Formats: sequence, structure tokens, C-alpha cells
Amino acid sequence: MTVYFVGAGPGAADLITVRGARTLAACQVCLYAGSLVPPELLAECPEGARLVDTAQLDLDEITAELVAAHRNGHDVARLHSGDPSVFSAVAEQMRRLDAAGVPYEVVPGVPAFAAAAAALKRELTVPTVGQSVILTRIASRATAMPEGEDLETLGRSGALIVLHLAAGHVDRVVAELLPHYGADCPTAVVAFASRPEELVLRGPLDGIAAQVKEAGVQRTAVIMVGRTLGAEQFGDSHLYSPARDRDHTCG
Repeated sequence: MTVYFVGAGPGAADLITVRGARTLAACQVCLYAGSLVPPELLAECPEGARLVDTAQLDLDEITAELVAAHRNGHDVARLHSGDPSVFSAVAEQMRRLDAAGVPYEVVPGVPAFAAAAAALKRELTVPTVGQSVILTRIASRATAMPEGEDLETLGRSGALIVLHLAAGHVDRVVAELLPHYGADCPTAVVAFASRPEELVLRGPLDGIAAQVKEAGVQRTAVIMVGRTLGAEQFGDSHLYSPARDRDHTCG
């Protein structure tokens, strides 16, 4: 049988993909992060399915559940918030499943940064302003960042930076990015993106920390810093230009 790593999306239950919902409905076992995954999604699981909240389980205990389900002939949905490709800790689970000879597949989901951009009503890549997006985090109590991936280094690019797991360290984020982006750089913090309690904060880089603290934002938020967030005067994309040769392209 197969383990399916399913992206649950950013929070709203109806932002899971059709494939993700169908996968849940077909699996007899579902492991989910109770503190992050909307409980409404569990209604997609078949009646009588074994539901396991992994919030209090360590990696070995989670792996044991996956392997046991496989040996019992059950397909398993391993439900992760957002998209499994970013900050989901699926890599170490896959490594253990490879060692155990358990097959698995990945069902992508809507990532948190995409839901945040939707809340802001912003395209993150804007012609002539910015065409790169850096997804990153900072080291605190989590795993240390690799050399060269600190904010001071990444900030030199001037690209739009999207920080996960950093709202509780907003002062540090501001201090490390100010030299590269400037005090007036457009900044946004989106907490609980796509959920009923969604909160959007906007302002210049040097003022965003005060807003975050006043709002009491500590977790389940992304911080975005970059000029594309405030871009108004920019050239139209060449994608739909009347001068573009459309014989060999599509869009």
C-alpha cells in the first residue's frame, strides 16, 4: 500500500486540491498535524478511518504509524499544512520510508505564501520591479540555517523575501534587512492566511514590528519584504504585448 503526503493548503478547508480531497477520501488511515490542519478536512476521510493527530508524536513514532499502516494493507494520507515542498519536514519522513521499503507519493497543496499574496491582492513578481522571490526563515529554536542563507546575505539580492516562522522575531528581521531594503521598503505580515481570523498588516519596514507586536502576532504568519509589494508604476509584461511573436508561444 502507499503513503500519500498531502498538502492541506494554508488553512481554509476549501483550499485543498481536488486530488488532495480525493486522496483523503480513499485512505483508511490519516495522520495529521492537529494544531495546523483545519479539522473540517477530516470529514473527507472515509467513515471508520483511523485518525492520528501527530502534534505530540516524534519522528520515529510518526514513521512507526506509517509503516504499520502499510503492513496492515492500508493506504495512508499524511496530511501536512500548506504544500509539502516547503518547511514541511517530509524529507526525513521519506528517507525513513525508503529505508523501510514503503512506497509514497506527494500531492501538492496551496502554500502559505500564495495565500498571503492573495490576501494582499498582489503579484509577487512585477515587470521591471522584481522577478525573484526568496522563501526562507530564520534560525531560532529550530534547525540552524546553512552557511550563506542568513538574512544579511540573502538581503543583498534585493529580491522579495518571504519569511516563514519568524513573526516572533520581527525585531531581528527588521534590523537585519534594514541596511539592504531601507526604512521605507513596503512590508506586509499576513497571519492565518485564508482563515476566518486572517489578519493583514502593511507598512514600511521600519514600522512593521510595532504593528506586529500591537496585534499580538506570534505564529502562523508570513512576513514579506520587497518593492513589488508597493509597485504601482511599472511596465506591462511582455507576455501579452501586441509586439510579441505568438506563433511558438502560449499564455
